[in-house]
Amino acid sequence: MVHGNSTNFKWQRVVIKVGSALIAPDRKGVSSRYLLGIAQFIVRCREMGIQVVLVSSGSVAAGAHLFPDIDKPSVSIKKAMAAAGQTEMIGIWNNLFDFSTAQILMTHGDLRDRERYVSIKNTIHTLLDNGILPIINENDTVTTDKLRVGDNDNLSAMVAAASDADVLIICSDINGLYDKNPRTYDDAVLVPVIKEINKHTYAMAGSEAGLLGTGGMRTKVEAAEKATSHGIDTFIINGFSETAFNQLLAGQNPGTHFFPVAKPMKELVHWMTYTSDAQGEVVVENDFEFDMDIQSELLTSEAIAEVRGQFTVGDTVLITKRDGTKLAKAVSNYSSCLLSFIADQADDSFATDFQSNTGSIISPKNMAMLNNKTV
Repeated sequence: MVHGNSTNFKWQRVVIKVGSALIAPDRKGVSSRYLLGIAQFIVRCREMGIQVVLVSSGSVAAGAHLFPDIDKPSVSIKKAMAAAGQTEMIGIWNNLFDFSTAQILMTHGDLRDRERYVSIKNTIHTLLDNGILPIINENDTVTTDKLRVGDNDNLSAMVAAASDADVLIICSDINGLYDKNPRTYDDAVLVPVIKEINKHTYAMAGSEAGLLGTGGMRTKVEAAEKATSHGIDTFIINGFSETAFNQLLAGQNPGTHFFPVAKPMKELVHWMTYTSDAQGEVVVENDFEFDMDIQSELLTSEAIAEVRGQFTVGDTVLITKRDGTKLAKAVSNYSSCLLSFIADQADDSFATDFQSNTGSIISPKNMAMLNNKTV
């Protein structure tokens, strides 16, 4: 834990996220200029018995130099850049290590599907157990707006949760989270410790994004919220500084350390809250409140005001009030068609009798209370 700027790290598994600016700083293809220090950090971690997962952005930036005459690339050109750049990026990582690596490309569609999520989780664990370094990136070549995570900061948090990591290290182009934008204000002060992520934290993060990547400081705070909710220590550090990595290995905090929550979410609840996309919406009246003392039936058809969207049994749904308040995400035991039908019945006894024979609409073990979290 952190006491001031000194720490006592006892890590078993680390996820480190590296962005486009580190991979291709001049947009002239991949460069080892800043990657050598990161590779040395990974090697030293492994020598200490710490398993490492690398989340590496940069395929589009790495491939951009192969399309020199295009100033404003279309979506299809960016996908082609990603396809070409991915091989260059993996190639340079392989050249920096003398042990085996494995490439894993994924989309949000893979992560939000429970069966595929578990498959990814098992693959990562198997690779680590066999001494192989997983190198993970979003599959920009095939992903669509509907299926993409959008930035590798948030992807790295999802990967950290799937990997059962102890710590997530997010590399930035500045030293960490400042109380205001250090590029604009000379008196900006680095915040070394964040014990609770709240509106004030997001206000400090602002909304600026880097020139080479899609993620700014805000997405890094979003990632920290996801990771710390799962009990994962999270650091934002300056990835351009070899000193920062040496400080981490020496048990010092070189940037901003986000503390994990006291009571981490269970794995399934965390997945539903932060990774699984709601396929539909169940709207309840404004005066509805969940009775958490009831462990069998948390939502009755009488409480449902409206069913929105189309979903099937086993899909994740968002439960909201009429005023838009988000209450929970849950796995639905009913399809949208069937749920709409029984909720529309004028005779309440019909719905009661139906549910007594078919089971609850949602189960407590398959529900995540949102409590105003970013989802």
